[in-house]
Amino acid sequence: MSRKRAKGYRAERELVELLWRLGFAVMRAPASGAKIKKADYPDVVAILKGKVAVFEVKSRAKLENIYIGKEQTQKLLNFARRAGGIPYIAVRLPHIGWKFIKLDVNTEVNNTLKIDKETIEKAPNIAGVLADLNITKTLDTYLKQQLNTY
Repeated sequence: MSRKRAKGYRAERELVELLWRLGFAVMRAPASGAKIKKADYPDVVAILKGKVAVFEVKSRAKLENIYIGKEQTQKLLNFARRAGGIPYIAVRLPHIGWKFIKLDVNTEVNNTLKIDKETIEKAPNIAGVLADLNITKTLDTYLKQQLNTY
C-alpha cells in the first residue's frame, strides 16, 4: 500500500471511530478507493436515529486547496440522493482536526470540484454535522461519553 493510500485509510478509520463514539452506526465502504465503475460508494456512511451522512474523506498535511474529480463527486452525490442522506467532504488536518464541507445533493457537477483553503478553514467540525442532522445531546450525556473514552 502506498504512503498516500495508507494515510487516506488511516483518516477513514479515524473518522469511523469518531462517529462510532458519537453513537452512529458507521462503516467504511470496503470498495472505498477501489476502481469500481458500476456502483457509487462513498468512503464512509454513518446513520444515527434514521439520519444518514455520507463522507468522502481527504487527509492533508497542511491547509491547502482540495480538488475532487468529477466522477468521485458525482458518486458521493448519487449515493447521498439514494440514501436520503447529507453528503460531506471530510478533511483531516494535523493540529486542526476534522473539518466538514457540506455539499448540496442537487449540485450539478460539470468539472473537478475545488474546495479552497478558506472554505476548509471556516468549515465546521463534527458539531456542524450533528447540527445538520438535527442531533443534539445534553451536556451531561456528552460529558459521560467523553469521560468513557479516556
